[in-house]
Amino acid sequence: MDKIIQKDLVIIGGGPAGLAAGIAAREAGVEDLVILEREHQAGGILRQCIHNGFGLHRYGEELTGPEYAARDIARAEELGLDIRCDTTVLSVDGDRRVTCVSKADGLTVYQAGAVVLAMGCRERPRGALGTPGTRCAGIYTAGAAQKFVNLEGLMPGKRVVILGSGDIGLIMARRMTLQGAKVLACVELMPFSSGLNRNIVQCLHDYDIPLYLSHTVTDIRGRERLEGVTVMRVGPDRKPIPGTEIEFDCDTLLLSVGLIPENELSQRAGVALTPATSGAVVDDDLQTSVPGVFACGNVLHVHDLVDFVSDESFRAGRAAAAFLRGETPTGETVEVRDGEGVRGTVPQRLRPGRDVTLMFRPAAVYQNASAVVESDGVELARKRALVFTPGEMVALPVKAEKLAGVHAPITVRMEAAKHD
Repeated sequence: MDKIIQKDLVIIGGGPAGLAAGIAAREAGVEDLVILEREHQAGGILRQCIHNGFGLHRYGEELTGPEYAARDIARAEELGLDIRCDTTVLSVDGDRRVTCVSKADGLTVYQAGAVVLAMGCRERPRGALGTPGTRCAGIYTAGAAQKFVNLEGLMPGKRVVILGSGDIGLIMARRMTLQGAKVLACVELMPFSSGLNRNIVQCLHDYDIPLYLSHTVTDIRGRERLEGVTVMRVGPDRKPIPGTEIEFDCDTLLLSVGLIPENELSQRAGVALTPATSGAVVDDDLQTSVPGVFACGNVLHVHDLVDFVSDESFRAGRAAAAFLRGETPTGETVEVRDGEGVRGTVPQRLRPGRDVTLMFRPAAVYQNASAVVESDGVELARKRALVFTPGEMVALPVKAEKLAGVHAPITVRMEAAKHD
């Protein structure tokens, strides 16, 4: 390393979030930018998601994951974006200095005018669950199994139990069935699924795969290779109920038990995080607590649709471009809080007087209910639906005229239907 390379914008991550941020920033006039991606090619997790269902909101048609990614990659190439693959970012500091390493360039340090964090998320592993039993082969995260099957052409096993009903786990239930495996059950700790309803129908119901709600795996058997698991019902306190044991003879256990934003680099940069999402605290420009550092996509909060990731990341790219031009709005911001039945509202701060869309997940299943935005007892926005579920993110627009003059904290809450 002979010198520090000056860049107007450095984007960390070349998945759908990083690509969208880069495209938007270039279209907004940022010429000197680089996208750093640790995998050998851009596209992120979409490369292994060969099922369709992507792009309905953005393109009005169903695409597979690789097809969706290919459109952004083609646009990035058309714009001449500098995408450095096989490049691992080691650190980001509060002065927007990015240190990375690659086989091609060795150790490189970029001094950025602005940084967009788009590192995505990772799966929660078995070690985070504390499930008793042996450390035998045959236990995989659902995403790892998806990579084996779809990219490597390898089958993890033949008799499968899936713990957790996240979307990747549901999709892998169908995928493993189509590849000839027998999926014995999908087991969910909560009394509701954490996946999209369409995936429950298309991936479980259509293939007669049972879904055990309010159940969990309490024991793992096998020495060299997994031989079976014990499943038990749990009570309202989520503790197993004695006498409810169900034994499954299986050689594979797939874990679909949650996603965690990849925020180690954010922490090193001094970015404030929130336990509600495990992501950064941002304003309505998606700027973090560190000036000039923006966050978008699954590193900010875990999305259910990539279309929403792209839309959010386009905004982050445009906001970064505005920051470089010295056009970032200043002035008072108002705190946005989670109210009853709401978790992980983004953004957590906003500037009154501009249109904003608040995104969050309900904490439980609500039927014929409303999501309400209010400040100091005054209702600012309301969205009613027949059903709200934790598996589907809620987007709630709030008009600028409703926010004008607001100074008290804003609360987002769920309101159950009233009956006469």
